[in-house]
Amino acid sequence: MNVDTQQHLTTLRDLLGFRIHELEAKVHAAALQRASEAGAVDPASVSDRKEEADAEQRADLLSQSDRLLVEALAECRAALTRLDEGIYGDCSDCGEPIPLPRLMVLPQARRCAHCQAAFEGGHRVAA
Repeated sequence: MNVDTQQHLTTLRDLLGFRIHELEAKVHAAALQRASEAGAVDPASVSDRKEEADAEQRADLLSQSDRLLVEALAECRAALTRLDEGIYGDCSDCGEPIPLPRLMVLPQARRCAHCQAAFEGGHRVAA
């Protein structure tokens, strides 16, 4: 492995570490917000169905947001594991190397852009 590749891997490891810390902080903040809002909404103080529906909608949005944060955190940790195992940077579908610019923007990427588009469209790419 050449020096440039080693430097890129070090940079990508640092990016993943930064994103993991950032996502952990967001998950923690969301948990604090959820706890705060749970204490602020007293069922006895809800005066009508509209206020109750608004409170339920806010709770649903928070839980969806929390789920996305936890999934993103898991993806970053999995990428770090792939890096440690020496299988980082190859597309999980076609096996081709994921271009460095894509990894610099999305270091947790499992697929190249082509395979990711096919995956999101519900079509598997033949290897």
